[in-house]
Amino acid sequence: MSTQPITEVAAAVLTQPDGRVLLAQRPPGKAYAGYWEFPGGKVEAGESLEAALARELHEELGIVVSHPCRWITRVFDYPHATVRLNFFRVFEWQGVPHPHEGQVFSWQLPDAVEVTPLLPANFPILKALSLPPVLGISHAESLGVDTYLARLDVALHDGLRLIQLRDKTLPEEARLALARETVRRAHLHGARVLVNGSLDLAHAAGADGVHLDSSAATQLSARPDCGWVGVSCHDAAELAHAAAIEADFALLSPVLPTLTHPGAATLGWETFSTLAAASPIPVYGLGGLERDDVALAQSHGAHGVALLRGAWT
Repeated sequence: MSTQPITEVAAAVLTQPDGRVLLAQRPPGKAYAGYWEFPGGKVEAGESLEAALARELHEELGIVVSHPCRWITRVFDYPHATVRLNFFRVFEWQGVPHPHEGQVFSWQLPDAVEVTPLLPANFPILKALSLPPVLGISHAESLGVDTYLARLDVALHDGLRLIQLRDKTLPEEARLALARETVRRAHLHGARVLVNGSLDLAHAAGADGVHLDSSAATQLSARPDCGWVGVSCHDAAELAHAAAIEADFALLSPVLPTLTHPGAATLGWETFSTLAAASPIPVYGLGGLERDDVALAQSHGAHGVALLRGAWT
């Protein structure tokens, strides 16, 4: 761990409706000149993160941001400095971004970036940004397998691109068959499937990764060997452990009261916002949310929403 003082940086992920994000090339004379990064800059003494973001984007791009959403926070050690990158998602702004300080800019799809080289700190950021805003949690146990698969087809047609195959009470053979069929249908649409629990089951089904409940995650000291890893969390300690094992994202619940657990304690948006902003990995809100709550969740620091019943209605 570096003993250098930490430099606070506010960084913006300006996002177009088609998912493209804005990357900037560092100008000559700066460390890592020629490398690509997200626009932003150092936070000045006594300045809030939001004020620093607004100032930097106005100075660099000539735009005025509207309602920036806290997203994640990552600390990265460079040879010349230790920086804490406070990322914001920015979906709305006034003006057309153009270089005020001689930089070069480029709009890029996070999972198909064509500009190089990238600053090392930004590789996990781009992977995180390739995650869609809605995650559907399978519900075949209650719906019945045939009904679930029919609703899966509709959801995929309507744009669902990330699925957690849960249904943990199904017999092993039936669960494998369901996983394989879910993966087959999902992959036809370019969607990813994570199997809740067993890495062996995920591999056997051809899934894209695993999803771990909080108790399973606490038993691990390293990341499972697969492409994508999600973790269910309920508090700061579980979120920190999910990040420590290098999970790609977390589900944080319950945000609001749910039909499944009426009367149970909930996080509420204030606590959720605090936890999500401090997390180095993106966080989906789960519990009491609907598909129409994506923007609301993002305004409180979520990457998006995870839905159980709501994904299949």
